[in-house]
Amino acid sequence: MTPTQRTGGLDSEAPGAGPDPEPRAGDELGIQAGPGAGQAPEPETGLAPEPEAELEAELDAELEAELHAGFLAEAAHWLHGLFGPADRATAAVGRILDVGSGPGMASRALADAFPRAQVVAVDRSAALLARAEARAAEHGLADRITTRRAERPEEFARSGPVDLIWTGNVCRHLGDQQAAVRSLASALRPGGLLAVAERGLPPRFLPRDIGIGRPGLQARLDAAVEEQVTARRSRLPGATSVVEDWPCLLASAGLVPAGSRTFLIEFPAPLDVPVRRHLHTRLHGLLTDLGERLDLVDRLTVEQLLDGDSCTGVLWRPDAFYLTAVTVHTARLCRPLATS
Repeated sequence: MTPTQRTGGLDSEAPGAGPDPEPRAGDELGIQAGPGAGQAPEPETGLAPEPEAELEAELDAELEAELHAGFLAEAAHWLHGLFGPADRATAAVGRILDVGSGPGMASRALADAFPRAQVVAVDRSAALLARAEARAAEHGLADRITTRRAERPEEFARSGPVDLIWTGNVCRHLGDQQAAVRSLASALRPGGLLAVAERGLPPRFLPRDIGIGRPGLQARLDAAVEEQVTARRSRLPGATSVVEDWPCLLASAGLVPAGSRTFLIEFPAPLDVPVRRHLHTRLHGLLTDLGERLDLVDRLTVEQLLDGDSCTGVLWRPDAFYLTAVTVHTARLCRPLATS
């Protein structure tokens, strides 16, 4: 795969957060949704997905993670800098937790950035954990990356104490996001760092006017997704409404915010086949998932984009691109958390 990937950082660091070196989702704990980047949508009911659909979602989760490899590597490098000078940072981090690890792309990036650390990849998907183990073995990291299956927030702390926790798009799929952050924080040892990748900018991959249907399709798809996310959050067990101010949520969990950074992920047109396949899978998931939220014209337009034999389809369009951004929020535990 040879598309040009450009990543860049927009920083907002707290005083004393450490140097920012120059130069990067894991899947959630069983929740199929990416870092705003269209992994297969979650089922509407509480039933488990069909085996074929689950396999397709896992394969796409792995493809998306590979597309984000550059962002993960850059983010891990930035986190290394937050621990101070290179030698001090390497020595300070001996144990890392990758929560919602999916196929283990973040685990590998973290293991590379912190060469003395043991990394525990945590997810609820046994298949994705198996891929994480295989990826670690392929890169000579089998002795440093291990896996553990877990589903509930209260299980996070059982892997502690750790020096660094990375979590990508996990909290948004849990009913009480503040409680989830507290659970993550409870696994840190004093001086440890929690890095939460949540939201950012949704992926863009089509021009405003694509020559078929009504202009502005992508904006309407984004709006429909946001409406559905809101509806689904209201049905989660223990659903609690919070202002999604992540530095504030981290501070309310007893941590000291250490800075936020936004990473750009870009594959310009013309796209290589793997990126096109991911976009095709994303559009198929959106069409299936959004259902009646789209009007007839937009549904027909998406169907045309999914036509693998048509030059108007996303598999062939010369104007298709991939652009998204992921924001990582960090906070440090400066003293042991009080236990209730």
